[in-house]
Amino acid sequence: MSEDKAVTIPARSEGATTLTKDAAPGETLLKVTGLQKHFPIKKGLFQRQVGAVHAVDGLDFEVKSGETLGVVGESGCGKSTMGRLITRLLEPTAGKVEFEGKDITHLGVGGMRPLRRDVQMIFQDPYSSLNPRHTIGTIISAPFKLQGVTPPGGIRAEVQRLLSVVGLNPEHYNRYPHEFSGGQRQRIGIARALALNPKLVVADEPVSALDVSIQAQVVNLLDDLQQELGLTYVIIAHDLSVVRHVSDRIAVMYLGKIVELADRESLYRAPMHPYTKALMSAVPIPDPRRKNTKSDRILLKGDVPSPISPPSGCRFHTRCWKATEICKTTEPALIELKPGQQVACHHPENFEDQAPQDTVLLTVAKEAAELVADEVLAESAETSAAVAAEVAEVAAEVTVAEEAAESSESPKGESQESTDK
Repeated sequence: MSEDKAVTIPARSEGATTLTKDAAPGETLLKVTGLQKHFPIKKGLFQRQVGAVHAVDGLDFEVKSGETLGVVGESGCGKSTMGRLITRLLEPTAGKVEFEGKDITHLGVGGMRPLRRDVQMIFQDPYSSLNPRHTIGTIISAPFKLQGVTPPGGIRAEVQRLLSVVGLNPEHYNRYPHEFSGGQRQRIGIARALALNPKLVVADEPVSALDVSIQAQVVNLLDDLQQELGLTYVIIAHDLSVVRHVSDRIAVMYLGKIVELADRESLYRAPMHPYTKALMSAVPIPDPRRKNTKSDRILLKGDVPSPISPPSGCRFHTRCWKATEICKTTEPALIELKPGQQVACHHPENFEDQAPQDTVLLTVAKEAAELVADEVLAESAETSAAVAAEVAEVAAEVTVAEEAAESSESPKGESQESTDK
């Protein structure tokens, strides 16, 4: 957004009522406990349930007022489902969602209507989230009409002001979505989400479908709006660079669970979960001097397991180079190992081993280790007895092979000398 355009705060409209007392900055705005969402799989003539997709399987986290929580993970890990659950666009299978201390887990349509003023969502695809038959004036004014709110000066004036807030021309009020670019459509979605001055905005990959230059504009716009309006964000994204730029804390999800939750600096400086470390190694570093430098990229073995039948114990153990028997049998709890850094791992990186009695790697771990650089394995060995033992065993085998090669060469040399004599 250009610097000469000041961001003005949308005034809470006349007749609007808040669901609960406003949370002060730093206080808990959203609290999620044991959140689950299982989609049933039905087959046969009578549509009997034969299984379930464990899209979200036990999430626990809090979001403070005024902060930005970033959520990252591979496709299919449950990020978008989690966003729809906390905005109550989906009904949870189990767990609890609290907004400003009020349990909203199973509120009906009537009970959720007042809450819609305080919780809004920016959808991933700006092309499909806008009705092509409606003008943007009709789209952005819909929240006012649904809530029965008439803002000072009228709805049209308020919509035009919102368009200017997000950097669009107010004169485009009567245009249709197909007349705008992708970045402009995403700005329309942001304007619609801000219409009733919400307290919490869930942004589901708001920049993934946009060009890099447009991504920067939208990210800066979200940042400016947060500073001016005191918004609280939950931003779901794939781009780790974008998440680092906008987030205060970051949650890393894998197969329906949070495996690490930490503040931005701690997570990027010293990730503790092996999966987080693998994700961070995939972030490209834009430095020409590193062009010929050997990459420390960690390649993970295989694909993400099916959420229909997730692995027992730690769900990452089938692809982890540090997995031992306890990883296969016992699910690690998400606990705080460092101030502000929670991790669910028996053998964390950059921290003492939580299960030092397990010194034997699983077969799948040995196979996964073949794709990991020696420098990474050496670093992991400092905090994992099993990896240390495996590294030592491999080093011993290499030493024996070298000695055998030297001994086989020396008789040849001696025989050659005797022949010359």
